[in-house]
This record gives sequence, structure tokens and C-alpha cells, in this order.
Amino acid sequence: MSDPPRSPLQILGVMAADEVQLTPTLRHIEAYTMEGLLTLLWHGAPEAENVLVCCGGGMGGLLGPADALYHSLGESLWDDFGIATVRVGYRKPNHLPRCVLDVAAAADLAGRSGAKRFVIMGHSFGGAVAVQAGIVLDQHCVGVVTLATQSAGCEGAAELTVPLLLLHGDVDEILPMDTSYVVQAIAGHGVVEILQGNGHLLDQSPDKIRERLTTWIPDRFTPQTRNPPNP
Repeated sequence: MSDPPRSPLQILGVMAADEVQLTPTLRHIEAYTMEGLLTLLWHGAPEAENVLVCCGGGMGGLLGPADALYHSLGESLWDDFGIATVRVGYRKPNHLPRCVLDVAAAADLAGRSGAKRFVIMGHSFGGAVAVQAGIVLDQHCVGVVTLATQSAGCEGAAELTVPLLLLHGDVDEILPMDTSYVVQAIAGHGVVEILQGNGHLLDQSPDKIRERLTTWIPDRFTPQTRNPPNP
């Protein structure tokens, strides 16, 4: 009789963990492993059923593009909708398999506290992380957002069966907007939205991006809109 499959947290091999409550609605969690330190910033109650997971780029990071988008979304989604946000600081940035495992482990930890549904969002390299993590989470993922994504690492996007939103600047100096269209084509669905005058960090339109996402993300957690692939 074979052993049951290990969970992402078990695969991670956490040796020790610590956390501190920074504000009434924000926790800082550190998990120590033999392959590096996993850092999580967690907005909202641990028992929240709906959770956004945010992935950094190839250099890591916890703030996100578009004028610290991940932090501001974490605050507003919890205050306005009761949606928690987990910002993931990778153990080893730019190592795709380990970063996907980090995101899966963050979702695993949230699930042990009560989370049932996830939207995964990633910037640049993190777009590939978000796509792969969305596939790994399977029925627990209800949407994927990419921000100025790369196409490398998204070759399996056809396995995504959830709504996919791809935001990209038209003057991206690192990854041209065509990469989002490539990922859309691989997935066979998804909505590409081009942000005029924006480079790779999408810092020309932070308010517009926040406004779009504070509509799109809550809609994914609404039962009647959870399954359509092209909202």
C-alpha cells in the first residue's frame, strides 16, 4: 500500500516558524527551511474562506508593481469585501519550481485555517508562478491574474479552466505586451487588457489597475461567476 501524497507544506520541510501581528489585520510570518526562508504577509483573518495570493517577480519582493499594489489591495479587499490576501516572499526568487511550491504552501497554510477558494496573481516572472500555481490548486483556484507576465513557464496554461485576466503595459521595456497574448493563446481563453503609456512596473496607472482588480477579484468569489472561463 503506497503512502499518501505529501502536502505542499510537508514537501517544504519547515523546520521552524515564527510570526508577529503588525497591525490588527496584518501578520508577518517566517518559515525556515533547508532551502531558504519563506516570508508571508497576511492581510485579514486567518479563517477567511476567500484568499488572494500575490506572487513577486524574478527578484522576489512583497509590494508588487503599480505603486505597491499588493499592499493596497490587501488592505482594501479585506476592509471592503472580507477577502484575505497573502503576499509571498519566495525562498529562492527566479527558481520557478520552488516559487510555485512556495505559493502552494501558502495556500495550504491558508486552507488549514479555513480558506476554500483562491485567486492567484503574479507580476512578470510571477505571472508564470501564478499560472502554474493555479493549475496545481485545481478546483480550489477560481481565477488567475497576470501583470506584465512572461510567457516562459506558461506552456501548460491550457490546463487552466478558470477565468484569466492579463494586464500589460503597451510600452513595457522588458517584456513586450505580445507575451500576454501568447499566454492567452496557449490557455485558449482569458482577457488581455493593455494599459496605455505603462512600462513593466505599471506605475503610470495604479489607480486604474486597483479599480479593475477590486471589481474582478471579488467577482471570482461570487458563486454564479466562479466557473465561466471568459468573464
